[in-house]
Amino acid sequence: MTSDVRPSEVARVVVGVGGGIAAYKSCELVRRFTESGHDVTVVPTAAALEFVGAATWAALSGKPVAADVWTDVHEVPHVRIGQEADLVVVAPATADLMARAAHGLADDLLTNTLLTARCPVVFAPAMHTEMWEHAATRANVATLRSRGAVVVEPAEGRLTGADSGKGRLPEPDELFQVATDLLARGERGQDLAGRHVVVSAGGTREYLDPVRFLGNRSSGRQGYALARAAVARGAEVTLVSANVSLPDPAGVKVVHVETTAELRDAVVPAAASADAVVMAAAPADYRPTTTSESKIKKAADGSAPGLALTQNPDILHEIASQRARPGSVVVGFAAETGDDSGTVLDLARDKLARKGCDLLVVNDVSGGAVFGSADNQAVILAADGAAVDVPRGSKAALAHVIWDQVVRRFDS
Repeated sequence: MTSDVRPSEVARVVVGVGGGIAAYKSCELVRRFTESGHDVTVVPTAAALEFVGAATWAALSGKPVAADVWTDVHEVPHVRIGQEADLVVVAPATADLMARAAHGLADDLLTNTLLTARCPVVFAPAMHTEMWEHAATRANVATLRSRGAVVVEPAEGRLTGADSGKGRLPEPDELFQVATDLLARGERGQDLAGRHVVVSAGGTREYLDPVRFLGNRSSGRQGYALARAAVARGAEVTLVSANVSLPDPAGVKVVHVETTAELRDAVVPAAASADAVVMAAAPADYRPTTTSESKIKKAADGSAPGLALTQNPDILHEIASQRARPGSVVVGFAAETGDDSGTVLDLARDKLARKGCDLLVVNDVSGGAVFGSADNQAVILAADGAAVDVPRGSKAALAHVIWDQVVRRFDS
């Protein structure tokens, strides 16, 4: 599915709302779209109106709201809304709604809209875990994805009542990120559809005692941007997150870790089934040889305790040199500062050769640049000698350039 919307135009967004308790969350999603200047039409199902009334949707979108094909029938809304849309986001997408969409049923305004839309379509499922895992639902999801729709993986957490598990609607801000990413991509489409990618993010911690650790300044923002971008491009994404205080990206399987050993234990098995692995995390190079079980006390004489360190495993080198999946692409990151032994790029080229990865994203972090910032700039070095200079811009923009380079290597 493609869209010819241009960034300078007001995008026409349809928010479809299924009949689930998570419908209340979509109010915030609609608000995000309208406040960012999009032209929003809300199309709820009749069941959705049992949870959130038409007056609420009309007030948030600034437009009349209907669930049936008979309201304003002279304007042919069951055809016009889908034809004119630049993006359709269905949130929540219930098991029943996705089943009807997968089978081409058109018994209300929303399913008619889905049949006539020729723009990107995003389904954000929300249901109980057993319903999400049922073979019928999985088959319907596979059908929708095979037709070019983006079906984001539901989040894990508290569901209706006392239940917890996979099936929770992702947070509206994260769904908004996926949606706007799709709008920005336009005709470039789902070039990671059918691919499984693994991304690591954040910085590991190596504990000295129960309260102190060795760590680094990585915020995880670039890794999270890479995960979001991969979802927008249709990938199945596993994100291994080390000590990151960011909300889980929509549609991503997130594995939370703390230490470098835990990072390795999560990344290496996931890499076995991955088409691409992007190691954006900053693992600690060293860890203490011993960890005190109690807090290390300050010495009365002012002396400092000795600190013995041992080297951590080199996860990037291990993945690159022992690829479980032939043809997979491995991407590393290098946060460098130049010194007497060479420039940032000199040191990065040495690292690229030493690690054995296909691509190395090089950040000059002199003076603490990049860490925690919303922006980034980098040089992407390739094992074949190519280099791509990415000027300063958003971390989301850099993420797409990185995936462009990965896709190019899939194609070759």
